[in-house]
Amino acid sequence: MSRTENRRLFFAGGGTGGHLYPAMAVAALIQKQKPETEITFFCSRREIDAKILGPSGFDFLPLPAEGFSISPTQCIRFLAQFVKSYYFAKQILSSQRGQTVVIGAGGFVSAPVILAARSLGIPVCLLNVDSVPGKANRLLGRLAKIIFVQFEQTKSYFAKAPGKVIVSGCPLREEFQTAKPDAVAAMYGLDREKKILLITGASSGSLSINRAILEILPNLERFSDQWQIVHLTGTAHFETVRRSAGKSAIRYVPVEYCHEMPALMKAADLVVGRAGAVSVAEYAAAGAPAICLPYPYHKDRHQFLNAQSMVEAGTAVIVEDQVKNPQKTAAALLQVLSEIMENTERLSSMKKAAVAQSHPNAASVVANALMILQ
Repeated sequence: MSRTENRRLFFAGGGTGGHLYPAMAVAALIQKQKPETEITFFCSRREIDAKILGPSGFDFLPLPAEGFSISPTQCIRFLAQFVKSYYFAKQILSSQRGQTVVIGAGGFVSAPVILAARSLGIPVCLLNVDSVPGKANRLLGRLAKIIFVQFEQTKSYFAKAPGKVIVSGCPLREEFQTAKPDAVAAMYGLDREKKILLITGASSGSLSINRAILEILPNLERFSDQWQIVHLTGTAHFETVRRSAGKSAIRYVPVEYCHEMPALMKAADLVVGRAGAVSVAEYAAAGAPAICLPYPYHKDRHQFLNAQSMVEAGTAVIVEDQVKNPQKTAAALLQVLSEIMENTERLSSMKKAAVAQSHPNAASVVANALMILQ
């Protein structure tokens, strides 16, 4: 490859923010350090992809690829859209064989682009931040020059790709290193002397977590002398939660969406939330002990496995989100919350463990490797 050419990077992934945000963190760092680098995202046609990538300033190309289904009709459609995506990606990549690298970031969009790149002799990499990789990534790992993973135990799933796996951690946006948590108190009218319990259902909120918190909120009032609560409800649930919560003896602040999430996370003394791969990385980066309620509908239970890695490291506790028995979920959550909120020594121990699990240089590790790959 000619060293005089500008490097061109194509990230392929989408369908959820968990596939896009780590890739965007790497892309943003490269753009900052090497502004001449040309960066493009292949993504899905789902609305969430455009919503996330639109404000970033990166070029993005939606593909017709769809998720796999065992339904005969949907399976035929999956194959048809896969082939369309493959040939579209190949057409775009065919004129970009110079200093080009393709990075699969996960999701059903990733596979056709990686296969198209390999057919053209373009080097490919994988960015796999879940504890247990999906079947597609396990197969595609054989084609990759480098596989970046968040967890040490993930390496065992790529045993047929020895020497290719780098435990980089999960790349996060730069704000998780630069954010100032001191601003949070003024932002939400909080007491600087009290600890913060942060409840979050990710950017869209979680109906089941919201219901559990409303159920146990009166029981948390006994912690009002030392604790206060910030609850990210999600825009769709905000008014319902705000009305249902009413007035509470403990300082309780419902918020529909937070644009300063790194600062809020770093200010939190304890977090209740899901266990997506990016979420658990953010908990660690913020040094925040966590009570994880893994999303219950994933067949492969990958959020549970992400959370289990945190439990083994001593940074988190898992509470099962029992959708068919929300009262049981609420009772279990209250018990764990009470045990941790009243135990300063345990909270401190979990925080130290969380800091030890963080990978603050993850984006740099990935970016540096990509910029010298041939």
